[in-house]
Amino acid sequence: MISKLNLQVLSICLIITNVFAKVNDTDTIGIANDTNITNMENNRSKTYRCYASGKCSWYGSKFNGSRTASGERFDSTQKTAAHKTLPFGTLLKVTDTKTDKSVIVRVNDRGPFVKHRVLDISHAAAKELGVTGKGVFHAKIEVAK
Repeated sequence: MISKLNLQVLSICLIITNVFAKVNDTDTIGIANDTNITNMENNRSKTYRCYASGKCSWYGSKFNGSRTASGERFDSTQKTAAHKTLPFGTLLKVTDTKTDKSVIVRVNDRGPFVKHRVLDISHAAAKELGVTGKGVFHAKIEVAK
């Protein structure tokens, strides 16, 4: 059982991580939290910088309504993601390396908390990529410039 003190310390660490998260030493990536998710298809015309690649997973309706680390409620029908350090609101292009399908997601949570995974995406994003049957897949992750 996690104590209140542990939760407060974790919250402070997440806030500090979000404030100081950097993609490299000279460039902080971030987009306002009020980015309209329904218009994210318009962001396909943005340019993206390769950030990482690795194992990704998805999470779904089991978490619907629960608070994310950003404070908003999780909605599995929205294209969102959990990342350990990128600022909330950051737009990412996630591409399945086997199928070359991609989806634009917005970081609104922290995770994944499973070793060797780089990103958790919502069910809606996983459905668009066609990976809901796989659970875990390899992806290239790019940050919107």
